[in-house]
Amino acid sequence: MSLSLQKPYIIAADLGTTSTKTLVIDRDGRVLASHSIEYPLYTPRPDMAEQDPNEIFQAVLNGIQAVVAKAKILPSQVLCVSFSSAMHSLIAVDRDLNLLTQCITFADNRSVNYVKVLKEQLDGHQIYMNTGTPLHPMSPLLKLMWFRDNRPVIFEQAHKFIGIKEYVFAKLFGQFVIDYSLASATGLFNLRQLKWDKQALEACGVREEQLSEPVSTVHRVQGMKAEYAAAMGLHADTPFVVGASDGVLANLGVGAFEEGVYAVTIGTSGAVRGVVREPITDPKGRLFCYALKEDFWVVGGAINNGGIMFRWVRDQLATAEAEEGRRRGMDPYDYLTSLAQEVAAGSDGLIFLPLLAGERAPYWNANARGVFFGLSLYHEKKHMIRAVLEGVVYRIYSVLNALEELSGPTKEIRASGGFARSKFWLQAMADVTGSSVAVPNSIESSGLGAAQLGLLAMGEISDFSMVHQWMQITHSHKTNTEHYELYQQLTKIYNRVYHQLKDEFDAIAAFQQAHTK
Repeated sequence: MSLSLQKPYIIAADLGTTSTKTLVIDRDGRVLASHSIEYPLYTPRPDMAEQDPNEIFQAVLNGIQAVVAKAKILPSQVLCVSFSSAMHSLIAVDRDLNLLTQCITFADNRSVNYVKVLKEQLDGHQIYMNTGTPLHPMSPLLKLMWFRDNRPVIFEQAHKFIGIKEYVFAKLFGQFVIDYSLASATGLFNLRQLKWDKQALEACGVREEQLSEPVSTVHRVQGMKAEYAAAMGLHADTPFVVGASDGVLANLGVGAFEEGVYAVTIGTSGAVRGVVREPITDPKGRLFCYALKEDFWVVGGAINNGGIMFRWVRDQLATAEAEEGRRRGMDPYDYLTSLAQEVAAGSDGLIFLPLLAGERAPYWNANARGVFFGLSLYHEKKHMIRAVLEGVVYRIYSVLNALEELSGPTKEIRASGGFARSKFWLQAMADVTGSSVAVPNSIESSGLGAAQLGLLAMGEISDFSMVHQWMQITHSHKTNTEHYELYQQLTKIYNRVYHQLKDEFDAIAAFQQAHTK
């Protein structure tokens, strides 16, 4: 009897920004049980975004215990536990693993001024080319520079600087390891040498021994502390696969790991990602490059302004319409979408730059702001609603264009996230990009990707094509050629408007910072 028949279940743990999700998945990719535990994001100041590492660690213990119980599986039936994790977190700990800081998340913006320091004083572009992490306050490199200068006592006391998944593994096993995937999102890791980058370490004043040991994403750890094994309902010798970051595993989960097949996710924010066989960085600094495994690298870019723009429309422009939708027994978003569909593609020449939260790829401009362009007396509120939704797609398209420059033309887009439930948004994506948009059946894409990586780590599969059947396409959207030609004109105007306003974005952001309480 093969090992997979003796131990047919994989547990996937996905450490997210707002919750930890745990899954029990069988050998055929079926999710037998799932559990989600939320935890708060602490924002005592507008530029701070932290979490309590022990709340997340407890969520891992409780979540795994919950799915083991829900699925009614025995510890002896668990092949492995495999991990996915959010990127860019930073925690300082002492020699006894006591916390010197909370978990500083990607959304923390305190290090924003160090972008300029890196660019102008420390050859930041070369550091980006070495590491593949764009110069942005999300990067642990910049966070460490801020800590060195603003929290020197903690900086000197720190035995290790680690991320949230490293903290979980250190608690469970007493080992400090970081997978190549998360290491490549720190701004400190040399993509081609697969080790900590000397130039980046010098920039932030951290020694190599203060960081975890980089290991492959299929690296396995065993010998868990007995009390934690008991709390989770597992054997202490259950293999734990270190896994990878949530972004790269989402590509696996939706089957976007072939050349020219790009994953597009729009939730609150958004991202575009593709897989290449060797690390590449963008000479223009627009895109990230993160490891999946030694011969799989994920390139792409994230945007700040995704589904949050639709929420802004609902709350700030269309409260009456949202309420009307509720009175009709409709979801308010569905009703607003129906109004947008009354308007022709292109919103009759109304363009919206959805940059209300600043922007990441491909601009990396924290000072960018939202703009309605082309507004006339002819336009109604429904035009504005449609223009906002189209504007988010324009944002995705700008990242996709940069990605195509590096890794080749688009063959197909695989959609995931909240927008994948909207036929309107999916069709707009197909029409703006000129590419077919397929919707897979996988909901928990990062968790499924972690499970696939677990099978690879355990020698149950030799490559990801062996689990390709896990992902099935439920439906797809083809490009309307007439709409595509129209959108080609509008996206050119959209890009010119952004570039002509770059200096004015800086000016208005400075004014807002000085005059907004």
